[in-house]
Amino acid sequence: MEVVFLLLLIVLMIAALGSGFPVAFALPGAAIVSIGAAALAGSLFAGDSAAYFAQGSPLQWLTAGVTNFRDVYWDVERDTLIAIPLFIFMGIMLQRSKIAEDLLVTMAQLFGPVPGGLGISVVFVGALLAATTGIVGATVVAMGLISLPAMMRNKYSSPLACGTIAASGTLGQIIPPSIVLIILADQLANAVDQADTLRKQLYKDATGLTSLPSEFAIGSTSAGEMFIGALLPGLVLVAFYMIFIMLLAMMRPRMAPAVPVEGKFDAAFYRNVLITLVPPLALIIAVLGSIISGIATVNQAGAVGAVGAALMASYRLHEGKRGAYAPVVLAIVSVVALVIIMRLFNTNVKLVRTSSDVIGITLAAIAVVMFLGAVAWAFWRTYRFENTLYGVMVETSKATALVFVILIGAAMLTAAFRGFGGEELVKNFLTNMPGGFWAQFLIVMGVIFLLGFFLDFIEIAVVVVPIVTPILLMDPGANVTAVWLGVMIGLNIQTSFLTPPFGFALFYLRGVAPPSISTLQIYKGVVPFILLQLAALFVVGYTPSLVNYWPIRLNLLSDVAPPPANPRLQHCIEQLVLPQYVTREAEIRAAIAKAKGLDYSFVPSELRSDLTGSFAKAEQVFEHAKAIKAAETAIEQKKPAYAPLHRQVREIQQDALRLDTHRRELEQDIQRLKRGGRDVTKLEATLAAEAEKKKALLASIPASWEADHKAFADLLKADAASRQRYRRTSDDAYQPVEKLLQTIDQTSELERRVADVKALTDAVQKKKPAEAVEQIDAVNKVVGALGGRTVRRELSRARSALRGRAPDVKKAEAHIQETLKLVAGELAWRKRASSELKPGLDAYDATIRTNIGLREQPRLPRSEALSVAACMANHRDVSLHF
Repeated sequence: MEVVFLLLLIVLMIAALGSGFPVAFALPGAAIVSIGAAALAGSLFAGDSAAYFAQGSPLQWLTAGVTNFRDVYWDVERDTLIAIPLFIFMGIMLQRSKIAEDLLVTMAQLFGPVPGGLGISVVFVGALLAATTGIVGATVVAMGLISLPAMMRNKYSSPLACGTIAASGTLGQIIPPSIVLIILADQLANAVDQADTLRKQLYKDATGLTSLPSEFAIGSTSAGEMFIGALLPGLVLVAFYMIFIMLLAMMRPRMAPAVPVEGKFDAAFYRNVLITLVPPLALIIAVLGSIISGIATVNQAGAVGAVGAALMASYRLHEGKRGAYAPVVLAIVSVVALVIIMRLFNTNVKLVRTSSDVIGITLAAIAVVMFLGAVAWAFWRTYRFENTLYGVMVETSKATALVFVILIGAAMLTAAFRGFGGEELVKNFLTNMPGGFWAQFLIVMGVIFLLGFFLDFIEIAVVVVPIVTPILLMDPGANVTAVWLGVMIGLNIQTSFLTPPFGFALFYLRGVAPPSISTLQIYKGVVPFILLQLAALFVVGYTPSLVNYWPIRLNLLSDVAPPPANPRLQHCIEQLVLPQYVTREAEIRAAIAKAKGLDYSFVPSELRSDLTGSFAKAEQVFEHAKAIKAAETAIEQKKPAYAPLHRQVREIQQDALRLDTHRRELEQDIQRLKRGGRDVTKLEATLAAEAEKKKALLASIPASWEADHKAFADLLKADAASRQRYRRTSDDAYQPVEKLLQTIDQTSELERRVADVKALTDAVQKKKPAEAVEQIDAVNKVVGALGGRTVRRELSRARSALRGRAPDVKKAEAHIQETLKLVAGELAWRKRASSELKPGLDAYDATIRTNIGLREQPRLPRSEALSVAACMANHRDVSLHF
């Protein structure tokens, strides 16, 4: 019966949407009606309101909807949604201030004399508008009103003109900053959590182990990563469009003729080009650059975009008037001044120490006030000129409210869908399909493509994505990233927006196109661009590094980059490092022998024994590297014969698990019906049939499975064990070297702190015991860390002597004197080591830092980080571990 109410939910939603009922009410309305109908039917016919729910109760699922309402607004993990109104404001402000129109006109004049130049300029401006607005309808309408008459006037082919404008207008779907990408990132962040749970369960079912190794976990995503990942695919699409128009103009000049220039290409013209082009480009660089460089979050970048759009609008709306550029000039001067002040002075209020710091903070405050004044001036101007600011705020509020209400309604619909077992049905349908991940992926992309004819991107992102993406992300065979999947979905939605007969972009263009252009011409014009988008979709699908490389690269090079010992990095680090033990074996062994031959007799015994052992460990690394290579070779040799068997048996076992789930549901139904005195003969017969079906399934597992699986599992264990030995040995080989070099490097600092230790004698004699204890603690934190365990122990004893009811000053003084002796001894051997050992150890460290010692570095060096990023950017099949 759950299926009946699931169908009712879908029919109600389709009927409401098809009748023109507002989406914001159609989605939650369908959920509430279907949940209520199921609860009422359960109460009437089964005596239990939860009888017709796959799991849970109607109250539970309504509560889940309310919880989702709250999460949309108050969940701190979803704060990227705040960026939506900011980017919407930025886009609408740029359009209302006619900056978009200026771009189109100026670029048309610049590229016009080139064959196809006008079309290329439309694509170029479409990309710029996409990077500043991200609103498809507004972009298509604006470009249709401005560009289409110009293209027709210059005898462009009507289909080509329409196709160029419609395709360029949809670039806002994929080129960041895009509202689509923000919403997809938000939905995918939740989907990743579900997918990770599913993958952990899959791993447990397959191996019996409860802990999923971190290297097989699914990485989450954010709006910033989505922006960075979508940038290259978006530029690839723009390049496809431009190349197509250029080639078409060369082969058939009459379809895209050159446009004669009105006026001259003189200094005034190029000045106008700079004034028109530089501000939008600067805004794009400020918004995207701040995200990519890690300076700002997506929310902060959205604020930068909104303020920048207001500043640009302030001079455009007052063009030709006195002081038109005054707010912008004031803002630029204040920002430049603030940057200079922050470089010259300490502007951290918590660290004010000198009068110079006070001057710096005062000057910075003045610069900030100047900037805020410039921003307030710009907003006041946009408000005074034809009430532009009011109109922009109203449109922003409408668009933002629509987005958030749809998010809430979709959360309610998704909760109902799960309550009736829809998610499980979709999962079973997809996982039962032959062809594995790629068959599932193509089906999902096809469904999203078709839904793009009828639903806006927001409805698709918040209704479909949460249901299907956890299933795709959990598949260990493809092991795709959430960023790649999100970009592929974004490209797909963009393609569907162009496809006749229902593509939204076509309706927008039809609304502003003159009667002389037929709908058929519009349809004909978009066909080549649809093919180009499908080609881009194929290129991005076939080359995941186009999406994955830059987010991973920037993460590994950032200030908060994960350390090389991070489990997720190990596979790619070993792919990079292990070949060095073959190609550089003689060099590394020679460095080990040379470092081993240095005189360490004067080094403290503890450090000396650790260092001696480290050289032995370093020599063992080569054997462990060979063991890993041997294990890899054995796995690769076995894989072709074993992999098909593994897939076959795992599919059978998954089918058996699904039968077990169905069996438990049948048993619950039987118990419930028995309590109500109902006949359960048919259900018991079905239960028996299910048991026989499971028995037959398990019997179909090949007889060789147990032996073959054990043999392959042993190979995987041997590989994992050899890698673990290598990691442990390489760490043990490098840590003592690193520790000794750090100790030697701290010599001058320890020498400077001797005065602090000497000052403790006066503190013990002249200060109260409690005050002396505080001073000893402060010194111990610094000197104890620099001088080692024995120094720390003596200072701790001095502190203990002053505690209690009867402080022993003489005993404390004795421990301080002993501390001074220990520090003097430390300084003596460290100074000798600095001259006799450090040059040799530095040379040794330089040789092994990027191989044996790589895992122990605080972060990956740049060249190694780039290599690891290139490795991680490609998807890796890990299904044989499950």
